[in-house]
Amino acid sequence: MTLDFAKSERSTLGLEWELQLIDKDTLNLRQCAESVLKEINSRHQGQKRLHKEMLLNTVEINSRPRRRVRECLEDMSEGIEMLAPVLEPMRVELASAGSHPFANPIYQKVTDSERYAKLVEHTQYWGRQMLLFGTHVHVGIEDRKKVLPILGFLLTHLGAVQALSASSPFWGGIDTGYCDNRAMVFQQLPTAGTPHLLREWEEFENYVEDVKRARIVDNFDEIRWDIRPAPKFGTIEVRVADASTNLLEVGALTALVHCLVEWGSRRIDAGEELPQLPAWYVDENKWRAARYGLDAMIIENSRGEERALREAIPVLLAELEPVAANLGCVEELGSWEKIVAVGVGYERQRAAQQLNGNLESVVELMRQEFRAGHPLDPSTVDLTVPGDHGVGVKTSS
Repeated sequence: MTLDFAKSERSTLGLEWELQLIDKDTLNLRQCAESVLKEINSRHQGQKRLHKEMLLNTVEINSRPRRRVRECLEDMSEGIEMLAPVLEPMRVELASAGSHPFANPIYQKVTDSERYAKLVEHTQYWGRQMLLFGTHVHVGIEDRKKVLPILGFLLTHLGAVQALSASSPFWGGIDTGYCDNRAMVFQQLPTAGTPHLLREWEEFENYVEDVKRARIVDNFDEIRWDIRPAPKFGTIEVRVADASTNLLEVGALTALVHCLVEWGSRRIDAGEELPQLPAWYVDENKWRAARYGLDAMIIENSRGEERALREAIPVLLAELEPVAANLGCVEELGSWEKIVAVGVGYERQRAAQQLNGNLESVVELMRQEFRAGHPLDPSTVDLTVPGDHGVGVKTSS
């Protein structure tokens, strides 16, 4: 089997951001994506920014193929501006995070699609739990021989990307004890989770042929790895990140992934063999980042040596600064310093709940951050909600 890898210019960008449709009165999710997108498409015929997702409580904004992070963010803003006049009369507002803190997965409706219906029928309970929201970053690779080495290299930094973007500590009204519960839920799908470590493109082609022959998947899109090649676009797609609550964090995440891919590509060009980790260390790092977030101890190399993520991340960001300068995203990459100082997503959500004693305040924080376009310190903003129902939080213990 030959799996074509589309021609793509090096280090071009594509961005996908999944947004929650929030009822203004209840702060719960609204199952209205179908009618929203129908109205959007009637007003903007042929538009390609806004798309349906698996659940009717979600819309996704896609960027154009871009060269700069800031251009991707302009496309995100364009999509938001298209949505605003449609959502306002419906009393629906936009917000996002890796999860909704108290929505019940059982009551969420699936988009009318044969693909999604088949997924739920096949995966049963876990398919019905996919109340998840992510940010996906595509980066163009000019030579498919680079794809798998760069993928393996990215896995050595999976913990950093995951912990910085983690924003799903709450699930169905429960504090799960995880910073990134989305990662734990999503990997229950049979072809999700960390990717197989393959060395040559021919091995990847054989893998895809095998899973199709064995009817594990019908098409390539059903391979839902945390990081995967995207042959039809000629990109690597990093999918491990929770959805960000605001544009500043979307830009910081996109810049981080953009720089990591280009850094790996340059090292290949220089004749280096990119570092990789054994699969068992990759899986362990993913679990540690999901459970402990920035407080995780990450396994750094094949010798099993560990380092605190809070120590490792500033070093990594400093190493990426020259690449960021060349890619024009120094400001966006530098945003991580401000974000970490105020607290990353899961930290801000937990602080909002602890300060106010309910989960509605978490949704209110998500709404306010989305409107502000940057993270907010929960101790400095009013998170009380008119008609507050006092949705409390249970612990997983």
